[in-house]
Amino acid sequence: MRVWMALACVGLLAACANDTGIDNTPAEVAAAAYVAPGPRSITLMTMINNRTGSGGHTALVVNGSQQVIFDPAGSFRDPRVIERGDVLYGMTPKWIQGYKSSHARSTYHVVSQELQVTDAQAEQILQLVMSNGTVAGAFCANATSGILSQVQGFESISKTFYPAKLSEQFASLPGVTTTQYYENDDGDVIDAVQASLLAQ
Repeated sequence: MRVWMALACVGLLAACANDTGIDNTPAEVAAAAYVAPGPRSITLMTMINNRTGSGGHTALVVNGSQQVIFDPAGSFRDPRVIERGDVLYGMTPKWIQGYKSSHARSTYHVVSQELQVTDAQAEQILQLVMSNGTVAGAFCANATSGILSQVQGFESISKTFYPAKLSEQFASLPGVTTTQYYENDDGDVIDAVQASLLAQ
């Protein structure tokens, strides 16, 4: 019974889950804005099951006029993170690393696919994720692919419910740089978030 409950917990935390967070106010969102240096970019993050290769969750880092993580139906929670409509604001490099660490474990790793984009593309994607609203459980890849498909230069992206399928489509875009992040632990999202705070 104990093993079954542990496996069920890992599966729930790794996959898209219904959002139970409370939206912050527009004023709090504005105050949390973080502007990242360097060229504009987006990074598709896909949580991949180490045993089956299937995708458990999709998220999108958008580095536009501010840097955010679109975490549709995600499970990343911390009282210091400003969130509204499944968008995490104030996403510094340390918070992005904390996000990856919270999803990587002995059963899942994180595939990050970064692509430089124009200022106009970055701003359009930023506005689309900010206006999208809260995403229903299991619709993470569907919401992300739907947003990308609206942007010029991403017309080849077809809507899909499968995170791994979206990752495959994204990989076909010219200029994508892919990295993989592993952690060999048995922690869950909450454990990893708490641990990542120690580095801040």
